[in-house]
Amino acid sequence: MSWQDEVDELRRRQELAKQMGGDERIQRQHDNGRLTVRERIDALADENSFHEIGALAGKASYSEDGELESFTPSNFVLGTAKINGRRVVIGGDDFTVRGGAADAKVGDKSGYGEQYALEMRMPLVRLIDGSGGGGSVKTLEMVGHSYVPALHGFETTMKLMGQVPVVCACMGSVAGLGAVRTTISHFSLMIKETSQLFVAGPPVVERGFGKPVGKNELGGSHIHAHGSGAVDNEVETEQEAFDSIRDFLSYLPQNVWQAPPRIKAIDPADRRDESLLSVIPRDRRQMYQIREVINSVVDEDSFFEINPGYGESLVVGLARLHGYAVGVMANDTHHHGGAVNASASEKMMRFVDLCDTFHLPLLNLVDNPGFLIGSEAEEEGTVRLGSRALIACYQASIPWVSVIIRRCYGVAGAGHGNADRLNLRYAWPSADWGSLPIEGGVQAAYRRDIEAAEDPDARRRELEDMLEQYRSPFRTAEAFGIEEIIDPRDTRPLLCDWVELAYEITATQLGPKSRTPRP
Repeated sequence: MSWQDEVDELRRRQELAKQMGGDERIQRQHDNGRLTVRERIDALADENSFHEIGALAGKASYSEDGELESFTPSNFVLGTAKINGRRVVIGGDDFTVRGGAADAKVGDKSGYGEQYALEMRMPLVRLIDGSGGGGSVKTLEMVGHSYVPALHGFETTMKLMGQVPVVCACMGSVAGLGAVRTTISHFSLMIKETSQLFVAGPPVVERGFGKPVGKNELGGSHIHAHGSGAVDNEVETEQEAFDSIRDFLSYLPQNVWQAPPRIKAIDPADRRDESLLSVIPRDRRQMYQIREVINSVVDEDSFFEINPGYGESLVVGLARLHGYAVGVMANDTHHHGGAVNASASEKMMRFVDLCDTFHLPLLNLVDNPGFLIGSEAEEEGTVRLGSRALIACYQASIPWVSVIIRRCYGVAGAGHGNADRLNLRYAWPSADWGSLPIEGGVQAAYRRDIEAAEDPDARRRELEDMLEQYRSPFRTAEAFGIEEIIDPRDTRPLLCDWVELAYEITATQLGPKSRTPRP
């Protein structure tokens, strides 16, 4: 006796599931410039590597004799796949069925996917294109009662953040719990013009405030990748989104029990970039391109920047040194002179947490004039968020090296490394440090002297000239206040030597941290 009839029925239902919401709704998705969820998975995953879980979940109707008459699949597609040869869990909303609303998912497929990723210790990729936990008030009519909101499975979501890489892509108009889940990730992105993210969508906002608002006006990528910082990166196309996900995951381990992967090093470890000798202007007021410094130091074409549109005075991203994955953090003088403001503080905290969670050694290129000052900085709560960033730095237990390339001032500057640990650091001859810059500090420290002078401006310049002699980093080195001053061209060879030692240390510290990253 054979079970071929049942196997044939299985194949038929699997094919029905692939039809999603039907040809008309699929065409509408394409007309809006978006791929379907299955097309997205195929574009992201390695070819023929996707293994679906729960394909048969859906709503079916049967004839009187028990024959299947119609079948509408769940609007959440789940499975495992390989990305760059490494296995991951992928889950995505199907907008062609009830607009991706959560109440059309049929069972807790998304929760099952999270549990699968957690217990099988695999990265999780969410392709989000739907509404939140309740989906729609239509649920009231369907079930005949309302409910008290609860975040079932949220503990699993929190555990995931501390154990495996979580990537979320906002692929369409995402509201409610879907928006929240987008932000509870190690890396998130939106697509320019075609994706939006909001706590509540335009109809709810219009009803509440009496004023119509467009989707992009309310929650477009220009808002969340630049203004609010709710997501990390903004991309132009869906294909660019998939490329970014692949790139991000390539720097991270499968889970916290494994070391980040190393690739074959092509860029010579002993490469000395001549441009580093003159990249820092002698005029302390002049700016320069910090990304040129980063690219001169790390492996060629390896820098992957995260959240470039938010907290712009701080540049963060992933890179490689001699093939090893590392985190990179640096001040950008083109924004607030490199001073750390509220958004840069939040950005620093999240990035340090990311590196610490996944045992990525961190390189800090320091040109930090301190926390941003002024009334706007005070109103933004810079001191509070700056304190949180400093605590994140001191809580981190990863190998950390700082290269002081120019300024290092005040409390923010003091957070360049952990002074209660080794605080491994190097300084360039252009380094300049202290509690306050001489230019502004003289006015505060010698105020009475200056005001009493016949020519206050002349007296202030005289005091600044007097103190200038003590500014030299060589004076600090004489007192062993800085351990090494180096030729800037030697930076990469030193760092490539350091990273091998760092990974030897990392190998003894694998596993979860006592706390999860702060989203």
